[in-house]
Amino acid sequence: MPIPDPEKKGRYTYKDYKAWPDNERWELIGGVAYSMSPALKREHQKVSIAMSTQIFTALEGKPCEAYSAPLDVKLSALPGTEENDIDIVVQPDIMVVCDPDKLDENGCNGAPDWIIEILSPSTAYKDENEKLLLYEKYGVREYWIIQPGAKMVFIYILDEKGNYKKPEVAKKDEVISSYSVPGVKIDLKRIF
Repeated sequence: MPIPDPEKKGRYTYKDYKAWPDNERWELIGGVAYSMSPALKREHQKVSIAMSTQIFTALEGKPCEAYSAPLDVKLSALPGTEENDIDIVVQPDIMVVCDPDKLDENGCNGAPDWIIEILSPSTAYKDENEKLLLYEKYGVREYWIIQPGAKMVFIYILDEKGNYKKPEVAKKDEVISSYSVPGVKIDLKRIF
C-alpha cells in the first residue's frame, strides 16, 4: 500500500487516506498528511482512559455515544460528499457524537458535538492551533484541551455566532460539566 509522499504536489483526499497501511496513523488537514507517530506516552494513555471511563459511564442509557482514538472524523464530509472531496480527516483522542446519522462504520461524518485532545509534545502545536481553528470552523460545539503536565483543562464553547469564546480553565481538583452533553460531569481528581 502506498504511504504519503512528502514531495507530492497537490493534496491528499480520504480516498488516498483509506489506501494507507492500517498499522500507521495519519490525519489530513486541508489535504496535507500528518503522521500520528510516535506512539503515545504512558501519561497520555492514563489520562485518556480515565477521561473516557467517566464519559462512557455518564452516557450509559443516553443517546450520545463516546469514542476514543483511533476513529476517523471526516470534518469536510457533508451529505453526498465524494471521497475525493474529503480532505480533512482527524482522529481526536476522545469524541462524543449525539446525532447517530453522522456515524458510519468508518467513523463520524461531520462535526462531533464534543472533542477532547490530550496534549503531548509532538501534537501540542497542532491541537492548540490548527485543530482549534478547524473545530471552530466546522462547528464542534465543545472542545477540551487537556494539559497533563500542568493538570489543567482548557474548555472552548461555540457561541451563537459560531466562534469559540475565551476558554474556561479548570484545574486538577475541580469537577467540571460538559456544556454540549448534559449530565456529563468529570472529576479531574480522577484524571490527574
